[in-house]
Amino acid sequence: MSVHVSHAIILRTWEFKEADLIVSFFTRDRGRLKGVARGARKSRKRFMNCLDLFSLANLEYELKRGRDLCFLHSGKLVQGFEGIRSDFSSLSLASYMVELTEILFPLGVASRRAFQLLKGSFDELEGDESIEKMRLIFEAKAMALGGYGISLDKCCRCGRAYAGEGRAVFDRSRGAISCLRCKQESALAPVLSPASVKALRMIQAMPWAGAREVGLDPEALMELKGVLKLHIDYRIGRRLKTTAFLE
Repeated sequence: MSVHVSHAIILRTWEFKEADLIVSFFTRDRGRLKGVARGARKSRKRFMNCLDLFSLANLEYELKRGRDLCFLHSGKLVQGFEGIRSDFSSLSLASYMVELTEILFPLGVASRRAFQLLKGSFDELEGDESIEKMRLIFEAKAMALGGYGISLDKCCRCGRAYAGEGRAVFDRSRGAISCLRCKQESALAPVLSPASVKALRMIQAMPWAGAREVGLDPEALMELKGVLKLHIDYRIGRRLKTTAFLE
């Protein structure tokens, strides 16, 4: 057994027994974990306001070898993100981000960049950033960090390099772009303009701080929104439950 202290984002909580909570949280150094906070529903002394959904907390927890659940000793609130929980659009998008994170990053798989993406996205949701743009950037980066980035360098069928000129077709079965010679445009194979391809390449490759600054005009936003929807549905194999709230 070993005791750790980590910054963590609270993803979900479940009531357990009479007074306990099971907490799903995403840490900067150990990825996604689940733990039991004993007595958290009756006594707030050890977990003062730090187990609310989406909150950033400094948690002290004990890992137990051979067990999926750790033991939460205490926590201290770092950032509450109250603005997210008080706005339905922000709450819906944050819930969607959490669900996608849970699917892409299994328990115990560390990813500092994924932690920063989730934390940075919550920061933006508390501000005036466009909900649609925030969703798109999060989807593109989360999928790339989870190993499902869209390949944009060449046609996935003939191998011809994409020089950034002319439209490309998204091939969802290959998670890549194709040239117009190899694949025709359709509802399941939408086209991407050179500007959209360039923006997506930058978002996937850049750190969070840079990706959030990538410019997206209305045409690029519409094209990439459709492509990412197809990409996520195909790679994950189902629609996320939280998309119902976003739509």
